[in-house]
Amino acid sequence: MARYMERAENLARIIDVTETFARDRHSPDQWLPIVEINSDMPRFLASRNQATAEAVIDFYVLDPDNPTSMISAVRMARENARMLRHLISTEMWTHLNVFYNELAGLAPADLKLSDLSRLCMMVKEHCQTHTGITEGTLYRDQVWSFHELGRQLERADQTTRLLDIKYHRLLPSPDSVGSAVDVGEWNALLRSAAGYHAFRRVHPRGMHPARVADFLLFNRRFPRSVTECVYQAAETMAGLSAGFNLEGCKAALESIGALRDFLVARRSAGAMNLGLHEFLDSVQSRIVDITDSLGENLFGHEG
Repeated sequence: MARYMERAENLARIIDVTETFARDRHSPDQWLPIVEINSDMPRFLASRNQATAEAVIDFYVLDPDNPTSMISAVRMARENARMLRHLISTEMWTHLNVFYNELAGLAPADLKLSDLSRLCMMVKEHCQTHTGITEGTLYRDQVWSFHELGRQLERADQTTRLLDIKYHRLLPSPDSVGSAVDVGEWNALLRSAAGYHAFRRVHPRGMHPARVADFLLFNRRFPRSVTECVYQAAETMAGLSAGFNLEGCKAALESIGALRDFLVARRSAGAMNLGLHEFLDSVQSRIVDITDSLGENLFGHEG
């Protein structure tokens, strides 16, 4: 449930920032990265001919056949909540129903570019409301721990995907370094990760690509950085293993500890100098392995 809600919020941020900062709001070049970030190219091209603004927005907001759309993510969060109804608070369940019904009530006419920012704001606010309601009402037992674990793993994964696609697309040509377009694109990347203002507190001047990547990957004071998410997930998993005697956590706990150590070692070695794409791909693969391990050892899912 937590991962689906985190996914919906992240998607709303990316769509909103894309529309706001696009130099040509109707150019496929501006919207194609959203499809690439979500690894949806085959599925997208099966039903759409081109990554126009209208096609991408429809695909990721209201398409019920797209499992990565907002409506699908919120529907699945709601279905998970339905199965957990006896474990979650009434406030959580009520809010998820309100959120889903508001999304389900949208029509294609509501997806106009002129209304897109308002729509994305609505989604982000509902997702943040869910986080706040959960923080304030959910009992602190295994349910809370698994909710936090899912949220942190999803955040780490989403940040690596965003950085992987955007970083390589935004690497500037020699004649555009420091230009208004260059700085605007890097601002957009940080805003997609909800990190612009936090980044500016650390780096009040300049917008260097390596600094942006280092911030999103390793800054432990930024709650959406990959390293901070992994540290928090490791702490949560250790608490699950020790506090509730869950033997099934052992393999995943060892894997996430290894991922944490990998991140620390890679920063010391200089992530920017050792192949960023390969590094991010390795992090994503390790997160998938951790998720599969938890599913197999705790919930009986087949790998």
